[in-house]
Amino acid sequence: MKDKFFDIKLAKFLLVGVLNTVFSAVVMFLLYNLAGFGYWGSSAVSYVLGSILSFVLNRRFTFESHEPVWKTALKFTVNAAVCYLLAYSLAKPLVFWSLSALALPQNVVEQLSMLAGMVFFTLFNYVGQRFFAFKAGKQEAEK
Repeated sequence: MKDKFFDIKLAKFLLVGVLNTVFSAVVMFLLYNLAGFGYWGSSAVSYVLGSILSFVLNRRFTFESHEPVWKTALKFTVNAAVCYLLAYSLAKPLVFWSLSALALPQNVVEQLSMLAGMVFFTLFNYVGQRFFAFKAGKQEAEK
């Protein structure tokens, strides 16, 4: 049976993204405001813990992967790095090019570039996780 791109897996992926964002924001807030961590320290811990949560939830809940943890963890990490590089390498030039006719302040264009990068990252990350990191083998697809 062939998978559809827009199906329950996409909805689950987006739900995990929302949960991950809330979790990461709470961790960052607690570390920064209550534990006295600096900005970069609280951001780094929040990012690492959020990535672990995303991996666990997407592996089990979203894509229901049964591959060995080490294998999917390695592919998940490679996927995230590639998606990040692609998304943010494309976002800024595309936003600058598409808005070049408008006389927008530089900081507005920078903020729009970051927003575009987040959107591109989410799209690329979904595709990468679904078809690379947590891709089911042929025997699983036949079940």
